[in-house]
Amino acid sequence: MINTVYEDDFVQKVLQADKPVVVDFYADWCAPCKKLSPILNDLSTTYTEFDFYKTNIDENPRLADTFGINSIPNILIFKNGEVCDSSIGFTSAERIRIFLEKNR
Repeated sequence: MINTVYEDDFVQKVLQADKPVVVDFYADWCAPCKKLSPILNDLSTTYTEFDFYKTNIDENPRLADTFGINSIPNILIFKNGEVCDSSIGFTSAERIRIFLEKNR
């Protein structure tokens, strides 16, 4: 399951997390984001070693600015409070699996 993270709880939930965190930066108006969401939701049940979050860039513009989000969907993986990898744009479930495997 993917939970929502906001500007006010991002540090606690993502940057101070004890395990790797996947954050999906999206917007409600973004068609590719809507296609990617169920893929990430399905993968979140398999890849339980990650915490999965999503954040709406329109509701959390400071987060988008802080992490240089210029295109969506944009998935960032955080480890130990640092961005360790990213995936920009819609991609298949298989490519997301490979992306997650690479960042275990």
